[in-house]
Amino acid sequence: MDNTWALLSSAMRAGDAPKALTRGTVRRVARFARPHWARLLAFLVLTVISAVLAVTTPVLAGKVVDAIVGGHELNVVIWLSVVIAALAILDAGFGLAERWQSARIGEGIIYDLRVAVFEHVQKLPIAFFTRTRTGALVSRLNNDVIGAQRTFTATLSGLVTNVIQLVLSLAVMVSLSWQVTLVALVLLPIFVLPARRLGRRMAGLQREAAQLNAGMTTQMTERFSAPGATLVKLFGRPRQEVADFGLRAGRVRDIGVRTAMLTRWFMTSLTLVSALAQALVYGLGGYLALTGKLEPGTVVALALLLTRLYTPLTALANVRVDVMTALVSFERVFEVLDLEPMIKEPAEPKKLSAGGVSVEFSDVRFGYPAADKFSLASLEDVATLDSRGGEEVLHGVSFRAEAGQMVALVGSSGAGKSTIASLLPRLYDVDAGSVRLSDVDVKELSFASLRETVGVVTQDGHLFHDTIRANLSYARPEVTDDEIWSALEKARLGDLVRSLPDGLDTTVGERGYRLSGGERQRLTIARLLLAQPKVVVLDEATAHLDSESEAAVGEALTGALEGRTSLVIAHRLSTVRAADLILVVENGDIVERGTHEELLAREGRYAELYHTQFSEEPAAA
Repeated sequence: MDNTWALLSSAMRAGDAPKALTRGTVRRVARFARPHWARLLAFLVLTVISAVLAVTTPVLAGKVVDAIVGGHELNVVIWLSVVIAALAILDAGFGLAERWQSARIGEGIIYDLRVAVFEHVQKLPIAFFTRTRTGALVSRLNNDVIGAQRTFTATLSGLVTNVIQLVLSLAVMVSLSWQVTLVALVLLPIFVLPARRLGRRMAGLQREAAQLNAGMTTQMTERFSAPGATLVKLFGRPRQEVADFGLRAGRVRDIGVRTAMLTRWFMTSLTLVSALAQALVYGLGGYLALTGKLEPGTVVALALLLTRLYTPLTALANVRVDVMTALVSFERVFEVLDLEPMIKEPAEPKKLSAGGVSVEFSDVRFGYPAADKFSLASLEDVATLDSRGGEEVLHGVSFRAEAGQMVALVGSSGAGKSTIASLLPRLYDVDAGSVRLSDVDVKELSFASLRETVGVVTQDGHLFHDTIRANLSYARPEVTDDEIWSALEKARLGDLVRSLPDGLDTTVGERGYRLSGGERQRLTIARLLLAQPKVVVLDEATAHLDSESEAAVGEALTGALEGRTSLVIAHRLSTVRAADLILVVENGDIVERGTHEELLAREGRYAELYHTQFSEEPAAA
């Protein structure tokens, strides 16, 4: 049965064979395999021994028959039987040892690849994640990594075993009777050619089923999330959702039935051809035995060796496909590893001086890079990557915030405020000019130093599907419970968390949806307080909150900003009146700067925004 499934799988891969690989793939695969060379050598030795034992047993079985027919002493038959039993025990033992080595090699390579990809992906720019399908990226870490490790387990083992079994079986069969061997090989094309055609049909069905399953997975992932489920309920389309899902599921069901029948045809054909080949062997071998040209035991040995011949020949007919398919999985993994991180850590980073930290933007120019600089078409599910990009969106932005000062950025949506804020923690790098912390360019700081110095609170502060304690300690793993409670009190969340049945061990749900918007935002502020950064960036931290939640978050922010340099992006101008410096940003330029009173007195763009906003708020109320 195992051999049948192996042949079917090989035939299917033949129908879905890759065309070519880029140069260097095999060399890079070898580098990943190098740490496992000792286990690989042991694995190959065990595989060779198992293949030799598999060919030896049929020959000994023929000797037993000859001993019985020839009237030899009972001791001869018994000893031959003992040897066959001993070989069976050895074969089982070597099989277990081979599987152990195979598992260690395979799982070791899976570990190495997954860690390498996971580590590398975390170095990629934030722009990569804004375009990449998460499911496609996860698939590289799961399906393709597992497919890659088959190169060293199933494919490598199959290649070595099949070559040795084929050579030994053919050599022994020819030595026993070249006539019977030739007749046995006559039926091989009758099986191999239809098997490859069947493989193409099944590969097509499997591809369609994979696409349909991916569609169902995408639909479930989107609709089962809190925002997706809310959208479905609000627009009242659950029946349509069920109908769409049912269509895909029904097609997968139909493909499953067809695949089951094709599989049965394959197994029946294999059994039939093997039976016909054995019939020919017994027919011709029996004739030669009756005419005295062959021993009866030789006929039995030839019939048993026949099974050791057909399986390797069929598998080796597709060996190139098997190897190429396995290597393609490696190449898909290498595609991700070859993406060049746009944000790089300096080889010899500088250190910030102790005390407060100033922030300075000096003639900063920036344009978002094109997708072909940092992404993959296969991860975006597009034919070709968008080559647009590079247009300058910030045009010579300059300002300075002294240690402990608050600088506010205001302006129309899309003016460039969030872009300016993203350059400070190096989510992107400037194209020209510089961003400095205490007169040190952020490009000259280590990532660790930058993360310790700059803290960010966004308008949709993200929380992991974990406990309150885990989400807060993410900022500082060594934090104590007393420090956590202190941060919660400052964030105006202490009473709420104490009222929860599980307290700090309460799970907040996916993206924190078990909490209200204001509670979620205050929890991210508590996390910021635990991180203790010297510079704080607030990107529309109260944009989507109601008045009561905004007031609570505002109180928490007052404590978070105390004694820290801060860069605040605010849509509601009432929240930035006390800023030491207000910058009005329009179309990537700073068009006005000054305090609240100074800007109002000028009656420019800031005054226009201010009067418009405050004239609308009473009407909205």
